[in-house]
Amino acid sequence: WDRACHLQAEMFAATRDLGGLLVQLVYYRGHGEFAATPFLADAAELTRRMAGVACLGGMTQIGKVLRHALAETQRARVQAVIFVGDALEEPLDPLCDLAGQLRLHGTPLFAFQEGVQPEVAYGFRQLAQLSGGAYAPFDAASGAALRELLRAVAVFAAGGRAALARLPGATAARIAGQLPA
Repeated sequence: WDRACHLQAEMFAATRDLGGLLVQLVYYRGHGEFAATPFLADAAELTRRMAGVACLGGMTQIGKVLRHALAETQRARVQAVIFVGDALEEPLDPLCDLAGQLRLHGTPLFAFQEGVQPEVAYGFRQLAQLSGGAYAPFDAASGAALRELLRAVAVFAAGGRAALARLPGATAARIAGQLPA
């Protein structure tokens, strides 16, 4: 979480020439706690709000995240959803249904897995593929890997496939290679 707080400012910087970026922070924690900020265009404000969140143990609430994303994109098109997590403790089939609904609304899910648990990787891959998004694992010790993943999705969200194709690096190519034609 601390690493993400520092890296998110780079998402705004990477999209400045593409018209900028609006980001909504959505998180869950503890027993049923779920929250979402308004869409924010200011990196400092997003950082301030992220700094006010402390991690608490609890079961995953990915279904709530996906239902929230669906509700938001029905109000106004959401270009991309980024989910960063290390666990998947919910039944996969209902989540897959929600991911498919996101695809019908043109909202791809980019699922980034911290760690290497095979069952989590399988689920995250399914969700990303069904939504028309992409999956990537990253090592918790590698801030650079997460930075590149977030940057690639931010550029995609702000400028589409063409902007992502112009972004140098293997991470951008790996993300672009998973997106449907």
